[in-house]
Amino acid sequence: MVSIAHCASRLVRKSCPVFGVLLACVTPAIAGTSALPLMPQPQSVTVIDPATRSIAGGIRIDWAHAPSPLLRRAEQRFAARLRNTAGQTAGGGAPLTLHITTGYDPAYLSVDEKEGYTLSTSASDGIYLTASGPAGVLHGLATLLQLVVLTPQGPVVPHVDIHDSPRFAWRGLMIDVSRHFMSVDTIERQLDAMELTKLNVLHWHLSDGTGFRVESRRFPRLQEVGGHNQYYTQAQVRGIVAYAADRGIRIVPEFDVPGHTLSILQAYPDLAAQPVPTEQEIHPVCSITVDAQKTQTSCNRVYNQNNPALDPTQPQTLRFATALYAEMGRLFPDRYFHSGGDEVAPQQWMNNPAITRYMKVHGYRDAPALQAAFTAQVEHALARQGKIMMGWDEVSEAAIPRDVVVEAWRGSKWIGSATKAGHPVVVSSGYYLDLLNPSATHYQVDPLDPKAVGLSPAEVEKARVKQGSMIDAFALDPNAPALDATQSRLVLGGEAPLWSEIVSDEMVDARLWPRSAAIAERFWSDASVRDVADMERRLPVVLHELNMMGLQSENHQNDMIARLAPQNTTPLKVLTSVTSPVRNYAMNRLAAHGGDAMLTAPAAIASPDSFEAMKFNTLAERYIKGDHARASDLLAMLRTYKANDAAYAQIATTPALQEAGTTSQQLAQLAEVGLEAIKKRSHGHHWHKRVNAILATQDATFAACADAVAAHTMPQPVSGLLIDILPGLHMLVDHAH
Repeated sequence: MVSIAHCASRLVRKSCPVFGVLLACVTPAIAGTSALPLMPQPQSVTVIDPATRSIAGGIRIDWAHAPSPLLRRAEQRFAARLRNTAGQTAGGGAPLTLHITTGYDPAYLSVDEKEGYTLSTSASDGIYLTASGPAGVLHGLATLLQLVVLTPQGPVVPHVDIHDSPRFAWRGLMIDVSRHFMSVDTIERQLDAMELTKLNVLHWHLSDGTGFRVESRRFPRLQEVGGHNQYYTQAQVRGIVAYAADRGIRIVPEFDVPGHTLSILQAYPDLAAQPVPTEQEIHPVCSITVDAQKTQTSCNRVYNQNNPALDPTQPQTLRFATALYAEMGRLFPDRYFHSGGDEVAPQQWMNNPAITRYMKVHGYRDAPALQAAFTAQVEHALARQGKIMMGWDEVSEAAIPRDVVVEAWRGSKWIGSATKAGHPVVVSSGYYLDLLNPSATHYQVDPLDPKAVGLSPAEVEKARVKQGSMIDAFALDPNAPALDATQSRLVLGGEAPLWSEIVSDEMVDARLWPRSAAIAERFWSDASVRDVADMERRLPVVLHELNMMGLQSENHQNDMIARLAPQNTTPLKVLTSVTSPVRNYAMNRLAAHGGDAMLTAPAAIASPDSFEAMKFNTLAERYIKGDHARASDLLAMLRTYKANDAAYAQIATTPALQEAGTTSQQLAQLAEVGLEAIKKRSHGHHWHKRVNAILATQDATFAACADAVAAHTMPQPVSGLLIDILPGLHMLVDHAH
């Protein structure tokens, strides 16, 4: 047997057999990564032979022991997915046998479940998968599917031995269905993709200011009034929970209290700390004017839907929360129940004389102290119902039992403080997908690093002008000590949240994937697996596989383009292929003016990861390092981008397309800069001065949304788009002499 690195060193000198279009051969491995296009990377991969073995006859599963119904269903999914990946294999010879041995795991679907597996594709009599429980079988089957590659001779798999288990037990996505409701089919698609990338927790955010999304038979006005009749029936919830369990995924529900409760208070206003706003106050009429450079909006918006809070001083409030949680808890069998607890606006309580009198009588010095007392009461109620409370990191300021799980979201320093207090922690800080950062940004954040994410002192002071002292919670602690061994063991893992203020049902697949796959690797693989370039090399492969197996990101993006530009889709496809949305909630600022129009604009189509731009930037890097054979590819791409503007101008007949017109023009201008840089000519001082000024304009656009403070204060492009070939152009210009 030989390791990947050793095999790769031999293959540098000698060509290897073709695996297929996506993987020509086992290329030299970079330290800490595998050359195989697997995501997440397994803990250990050994290449036994650089040749491959055919599975043209399909794969037949042989169970060492009679499989449970759950494993039988997993076998059926595997067979269907293999057909999607490898095509119909009838007539391709005898099937290869997959021998599966697994044990019984009473901890299945818990944080203590056994998820490890070994997979060997090199035995003469077939493939061997061994696991300690059902979760390991599911993970092993997912890895085997990723090993399958189509070649001109048919589907093949490499000869490998894999020993694998996760780094963290809690590997989740948080999906918000309150702001924009998502269909059952949409949720199930995400669960399928989660299974294939070894994510195992869906944190389902089911209530917030915008909507309450589950049928309550105890409080039916919650869905009728607060849910605006867009909700999941209890039967649908049970179906989704079962669907997830089949795929090794736990569902942790969140019903947020005491803040973020407008939808509850619309249904039951007697629970409110302040008068419940009218529909006109919540959804004011706005007038919008648009020109080529900017969008101006005038409206009488007076209410933030996130602000309304329950009145925790009324006994009926706790009774309501207790009864609601009891009913919802019966729908979700998981031991963990997320009660929210974040972003309670102090003025909701401090502007209520009855509440302030109560606080004075009972000795609560401020709103956080009152919230801490209410949080403790909620925890007791959940504990009596057999649930373990989970909450956003604000709950760690309350006197609550150590087993309460703290979700660190305001910055990495909360990982340190919560674990120091003895709390288990799930990390979401650094993984917020609605910030619209590319995969590389999330990939470089480690769940065990208390200094990974936070605002710098300069950013804090700049934000303090508008945010006040609350901004201190988001500050980076430069003196935060590294976690000790006990604290590290308390970090259960992490979650990637997707808040849906500007995410429609149609956009969900592309906003979650492929970035969630990169984050899944951070949660699963060894901490040493950190090579961004290698991750980006594998990312398109994984997204292609997920789309083949049912994800609809590509189809939905094409549908959106076709609706925006039915007469000619190509110009918009080209523009959105090399651009990405503005980042760090800059898009939310634009949406505050543009409203739901932002759900169908070009920026809603463009992906945070532009594979086309990654390709261009990689080619540019290879070119300046001496691979001048790349010049023809670069020239072809640049000519396409330059010519696209004239075609785009022909289709820009609607406000949404017109707003992106300036970005299209800028792309053409940048393409011309690239073409000039590659020309075999003398590039003098004046040329460099002129083109660097052009590039500097685009640099400023990126800088304006480089962090949350800049995105909140700096002007943003009306289109909401960034041109992602900029790094490659900088390289070409700097290289030009």
